[in-house]
Amino acid sequence: MSLLKDKIDPENLPQHVAIIMDGNGRWAKSRGEERTFGHKNAIDAVRNAINACNEINIPYLTLYTFSSENWNRPDDEVNTLMNLLMETLLLEAEEIFSKGLRMHVIGNLEKLPPLVKDQLLRVVELTKNNSKGNLILAISYGSQNEILNAVKEISSDVKEGKLEIDKIDEKLFESYLYTKDFPPVDLMIRTSGEVRISNFLLWQIAYAELQFLDILWPDFTKDIFFQCILNYQNKERRYGKTGEQIKIQ
Repeated sequence: MSLLKDKIDPENLPQHVAIIMDGNGRWAKSRGEERTFGHKNAIDAVRNAINACNEINIPYLTLYTFSSENWNRPDDEVNTLMNLLMETLLLEAEEIFSKGLRMHVIGNLEKLPPLVKDQLLRVVELTKNNSKGNLILAISYGSQNEILNAVKEISSDVKEGKLEIDKIDEKLFESYLYTKDFPPVDLMIRTSGEVRISNFLLWQIAYAELQFLDILWPDFTKDIFFQCILNYQNKERRYGKTGEQIKIQ
């Protein structure tokens, strides 16, 4: 039993946690290995994040699995990442299902190798009736492209007379995003010591708490996750209001 987990207030949990899983390459290089070694050893960290969310009943977890910019990496690294994703899905599908998790995928799936896309959609289909929690994989994902696509779709609907300009507000705009079925992000975590968002859920993290960790992703543990939750619970989320207004509410 984790002492940190015991300190968590179950009445003050983030509903949606998003993680930028960064540092695999540096972790491998620090051990004299190729970058791909780091990716292969990151699977345990993914399990730790999923299990930690599951244990304390956080309903939505989004993992930045492969960005739209990652396609620009060397071919051998991209191929390794795609093969690793395929292998992991094959190995973990039943575990995800047995935990009662429903898996979703956001991003431009058309760029994925057909076998990887098919396997992703297979797990999505397998878990579609699960309700214990939601695991969202951002794959071939870039937030700027997501927002741009939403603008294009809204513009098209206005042009075709399906939508009036005066009806466009934040809620309607969100309905055109990949994440339309999910709540906004409450807590965004990034490992590796880098302090940037890297084109990840730019709209969805508008009022999220941001935590940047100095550890590399393969070293991520459940206790590190629980500490992030405790840090989150020590923050006052004001959404543009004053602290006094929040206390009155």
